[in-house]
Amino acid sequence: MQKISKFEMIVSLASMMVAFALIFLGPRPGLMAPLDGTEDDRFDLENSDLISVTDWDNLDTHIYGDNDDYDDQEIEVETVAANIHPIASHAKVDHLEVKVTRPSLPPLPVTLDFRGSGLFEPETRLGMPTCLLCICIRGSVYCDDTGLKQIPPLPKDTRHFYGRFNSIRHVRNNDFINLSRLQSIDLTGNQITEMDEDVFRPLQQLHDLLLADNKLQALPELPLTLKHIDLQNNKLISRGIHSESFKDMSQLEYLYLSNNKLDYIPTPLPLSLRVLHLKGNNIQSLHEDTFCNSHDRHFSRWNLEDIRLDANPLDVNLFPQAYFCLPRLPVGSH
Repeated sequence: MQKISKFEMIVSLASMMVAFALIFLGPRPGLMAPLDGTEDDRFDLENSDLISVTDWDNLDTHIYGDNDDYDDQEIEVETVAANIHPIASHAKVDHLEVKVTRPSLPPLPVTLDFRGSGLFEPETRLGMPTCLLCICIRGSVYCDDTGLKQIPPLPKDTRHFYGRFNSIRHVRNNDFINLSRLQSIDLTGNQITEMDEDVFRPLQQLHDLLLADNKLQALPELPLTLKHIDLQNNKLISRGIHSESFKDMSQLEYLYLSNNKLDYIPTPLPLSLRVLHLKGNNIQSLHEDTFCNSHDRHFSRWNLEDIRLDANPLDVNLFPQAYFCLPRLPVGSH
């Protein structure tokens, strides 16, 4: 049996102790070499500055760049949000959709009952509330140049109605019904050719009726409360005006009938009349009782100061007996 020397025994024991230590302690991360890079890179000690001797006393600081004053510089620290990936095994949650159903209300009935009063007042025949299509201000309704073809239902408190410059052709009996407060109607500049006979009968406070620039050939019955009538630029003929239509209008002051087709002056005229315009008609003669009373030489008509008879086939000089009761002679051809 070969004898083992003490040296060999010591080496063998040391090797065994190292082996047991490695088995017992396991690998240490701090003692492990970095995993990145190749094996040659990890063990390239020839180019490493760590093993070189640096002459710190003669070190040239300019080789490392400019000598910056780091005390005056602001260092920006950027925070990078962590990118959190959803866990694949996370269970999906189904979202429940809740539908809310509003209770349905029956549609409101469409009505043209203009006796009622609402936010915008009654609807017009165009399907719009009158005071949305027109302008309503303190009893006055302005529907000028709005494309109307008929009179809209008006609020019951309407006192003044303006429907100028539209396309209205026919004025019906029910257009002004239940409008007992109505004082003035202005339908100038329409295309009115027809008016129902009783259209103005309910209007017991009507003072002003302005129908100039239309196509009327005849007039319906007019209220006796009128003060101002304007029928200029129509197609009125003498037989289209009721007999003695103006006689009992005790408040009538202004009567404009110029540019029509009248053959004679519609008499008798009320004593309240101040202005009478008949320019541009077909009047050819005057009766001595047209303005005056041939049986009463003391009769006078001092209110009638403005009479226009020009542009008629009439010579006013031929009828001097017709003017003796007037404060001024009529304007006309001589």
